[in-house]
Amino acid sequence: MKHLLFILFFFPLFLIGQTSLSEAEGLINSKQFSKAEKVLTSFIKKHPKNLKATELLGDAYGHQKKWDEAIKYYKQLVEAKPSEANFHYKYGGALGMKALTISKISALGIIGDIKSSFLKAVELDVNHIDARWALVELYMQLPGIVGGSKNKSFKYANELQKLSMVDGYLAKGYIYEYDDEPKLAEEYYKKAIKEGGSITCYDKLTNLYEKEGKSTEAITNIEEAHVKHNRNAMHYQIGKVCADYNVQLEKGEFCLKVYLDNYSAKDGVPKAWAYYRLAQIYKHKEDKEKALIWIDKAIVDLPKIEVFKTFKATLN
Repeated sequence: MKHLLFILFFFPLFLIGQTSLSEAEGLINSKQFSKAEKVLTSFIKKHPKNLKATELLGDAYGHQKKWDEAIKYYKQLVEAKPSEANFHYKYGGALGMKALTISKISALGIIGDIKSSFLKAVELDVNHIDARWALVELYMQLPGIVGGSKNKSFKYANELQKLSMVDGYLAKGYIYEYDDEPKLAEEYYKKAIKEGGSITCYDKLTNLYEKEGKSTEAITNIEEAHVKHNRNAMHYQIGKVCADYNVQLEKGEFCLKVYLDNYSAKDGVPKAWAYYRLAQIYKHKEDKEKALIWIDKAIVDLPKIEVFKTFKATLN
């Protein structure tokens, strides 16, 4: 009887705990990070050793760019379970993001911890793709005097290629792009498209073309991506390139209006930015009246965006 009463008493408490964590995960998935933070903070006060809750709270802080708080909880995970590769990866990632927000001199003090965290993650998990990506980027971005190395970046790019051919090609494209070798970067991004053909692969090549001022190639690449993936967001991308580079204005205008006609929240870019791109196109066409109509719509939708106000001032 006592055993039965024990189960009856504690089973509801177990369910409450599970419900809280499920609720927190749902909030994080729906990008309600501050609400998730409150749920998890309350939960951890009662269950301070629950690693799942600790990880989720670190994630909630990370999504809000509260790096010190994220670091605190990820460090707890590493100390509680040092054999878990992903905990080292998340801890290193939070440290890395903090390093971007502080002075270069201060950042030097945590580079060693960042590097060792990622290296530990790949040591513990031979298949950890994200940690290898982190090392590719870290070794390219660090100055040589503190351990930066293109050769080391290639080492992890090659490891990535063994795990995922697409990731390997993208990593090598990244290395060459960062090292200002656009032709080689283009070659590897095209290989990634041929191998995998994901939106990410196409986006990397499009961004490279835009960076290099190759508007025609960028538009062609986006159109090829649209044929394969048929996503409305690509209409905005084409319109953006046309507006930024003052090319193929009729196509840009058409694509932006298609984007607006078919817009949904999953498209990502707010409608106000499409209004702004249309205003740019009409300015290129020397149609000030229409440009003013569209930029006013953009400002009404997102009144705090300074770019919109600055653009409108150029029309006066």
